[in-house]
Amino acid sequence: MKARVHVTLKNGVLDPQGEAIRQALSTLGFEGVENVRQGKLLELDLAEGDPASAKERVEAMCEKLLANTVIENYSVEIS
Repeated sequence: MKARVHVTLKNGVLDPQGEAIRQALSTLGFEGVENVRQGKLLELDLAEGDPASAKERVEAMCEKLLANTVIENYSVEIS
């Protein structure tokens, strides 16, 4: 079973990497990009057989390690 975790900064949290990307796009001629929010994608291969149990375990991983829940949001997809 596979899990995908998308981690992004919460709204209102400054994103200096996103701003650097926005500026670089503008420099390269890609005008009209007003805001960029950068995040991360984690893919996990799980030995779990039950999708509901797998999602619960991955969410626990996010709460303890994979995401800083003070400043980041996360979403979990199981397939």
